[in-house]
Amino acid sequence: TQGPAPTFLERTAQAFERRGQRVTRYLDEVSLHVGPTEVLEALTALKNEHGFDYLVDIGTLDHYTDEGRFEVFYNLYNLDQKARIRVKCRIGEEAPEVPSATGLWPAAAWHEREAYDMMGIRFSGHPDLRRIYMPEDFQFFPHRKEFPLIGIPGSLSI
Repeated sequence: TQGPAPTFLERTAQAFERRGQRVTRYLDEVSLHVGPTEVLEALTALKNEHGFDYLVDIGTLDHYTDEGRFEVFYNLYNLDQKARIRVKCRIGEEAPEVPSATGLWPAAAWHEREAYDMMGIRFSGHPDLRRIYMPEDFQFFPHRKEFPLIGIPGSLSI
């Protein structure tokens, strides 16, 4: 006898595994791991082919490692299937950049601006990539792990 039929989310994960993408599962969560040159293609497929029509948010992590220091992650939701998936992309410190998702979800503009402002990650093709919280001439990125918890004395004129 066969087990239960795969869920919508499991079928989605299997589709990306067939494409050669790395997929991880933890409890009821599925994460798709892609490189910076593959992220826009994966996001487009998830939206157009698999119905993940809602971009919940975009976040970043600083792993503070030599290779693939930064991670950009996208939390997506399929409203019809009530299913969530996460897309993770590791990028290096030298030129931290990924393509913008604003062409798929206009709301990505604010998430990407925040990631740029706080972590210094650039989003190529973004229509208005500028800082949100910090002054434009501020030379630091407060969410990076090397940024001191007390701030940098004299870095802001207040």
